[in-house]
Amino acid sequence: MTELEPNTGPSLLGRRALLQGASLGLAGAALPRIGGAEDAVAAHHAARAKRVIHLFMSGGPSQLDLWDPKPLLRERNGQELPDSVRQGQRLTGMSGNQASLPLAGSIFDFKQHGESGTWASELLPHTSRIVDDLCVVRTMVTDAINHDPAATFLLTGSEIAGRPSLGSWLSYGLGSLNRDLPEFCVMVTQSKGGQPLYERLWGSGFLSARHAGVQFRSGSDPVLFLNDPPGIDRATRRRMLDALRGAAKTTSDMEGARMAQAELAYRMQVSVPEVADLSDEPDSTFELYGEDARRPGTFAANCLIARRLIERDTRFVQLIHQGWDQHGGLPGAIRTQCKETDQASAALVTDLKRRGLLDDTLVIWGGEFGRTCYSQGALSATNYGRDHHPRCASLWMAGAGVRGGYTHGETDDFGYNVARDPVHVHDLNATLLHLLGIDHERLIHRHQGRRYRLTDVHGSVIQPLLG
Repeated sequence: MTELEPNTGPSLLGRRALLQGASLGLAGAALPRIGGAEDAVAAHHAARAKRVIHLFMSGGPSQLDLWDPKPLLRERNGQELPDSVRQGQRLTGMSGNQASLPLAGSIFDFKQHGESGTWASELLPHTSRIVDDLCVVRTMVTDAINHDPAATFLLTGSEIAGRPSLGSWLSYGLGSLNRDLPEFCVMVTQSKGGQPLYERLWGSGFLSARHAGVQFRSGSDPVLFLNDPPGIDRATRRRMLDALRGAAKTTSDMEGARMAQAELAYRMQVSVPEVADLSDEPDSTFELYGEDARRPGTFAANCLIARRLIERDTRFVQLIHQGWDQHGGLPGAIRTQCKETDQASAALVTDLKRRGLLDDTLVIWGGEFGRTCYSQGALSATNYGRDHHPRCASLWMAGAGVRGGYTHGETDDFGYNVARDPVHVHDLNATLLHLLGIDHERLIHRHQGRRYRLTDVHGSVIQPLLG
């Protein structure tokens, strides 16, 4: 087996030393490495995607109210979930103690859209207009039934905390496309309640910290600790770096690498604020993304910044939007969630397409699992909730190398079990890596005597998803 491992020579050791406490007065010591092209390795085969935007809907959106219409649920609304459907499968403690499991048909209308006739809910009027660009997967399957392990599994390939995230694996395997920006950026919608988020979800695990995601925040300081300390202006910083460069010529290769990292942090002081400043965007952009895009920290604004990062060849951008955990009061809550995300998600795909960026950029939308076909708690004609469901979830992909206007797989008439063509989380990750030119079985890191992969010892490329 060929192992795809970046060079671990003196220059990379120097960066590690910098992260471990080199004192140059720069935020570079607090930042993960933002690599250069010298760290990239050859892909295993021709890549169809260069970059990825992952729109992670934290909490688990209800596929039964968005992408997977089930007329039988409406017909049998309020009836008990048949034992023959459940088949003794485990439930969470929240609904496992219910006296009954009443079926809950969606109150939202579904229609077919586009030339492909893709089904979508009335909650998604904007995304419905771009379905011919979407590959909708109705049969996502995960191993975890609760949020923390399910999110950890989706984002790192393992339910056990401490493994590298997908973006970190890409940084490790492919390196950077832009020497002035992070190859892995993360943005979280502000002022959203929901399931807790942890930096380990975009962390580098046992890989070097230089591969971890860099979190962008709204406001005047998009990346923490990047600005110069009080009393140090840019001209002074430049003189310090010039002096340090001269000293590095007479010392070790490690010192040279530390100098390169300091130079990178210096360049980011210009490149990062420039990306985050939306003042140069025309009014037509905000008409496309929605007026929320003018408000820093919103999902819409983050989608727009994601496009700007992709334009500048950031490798992996992850947007996280919380609040999809709707155990009760789902109809009202999901309306709010869709209002906050539908237009901007569709705008991002449209914007990338019209700029010619969708050809080699992959966009992914989805959560950590699906929701149950039965109601958690009280069921009424206008109100219900849904519990966690690991056996069926829906997501969509668009862009580089995926099959647009295609719906993959079927769930049973109750939306409880996969009837045809399941896609496991490991299969999804294997397919994503394949689109990026990587054989998932050959992207390996040795740690504590074991060889690790994003897909562990599982996963298959799902060929029907490929365009």
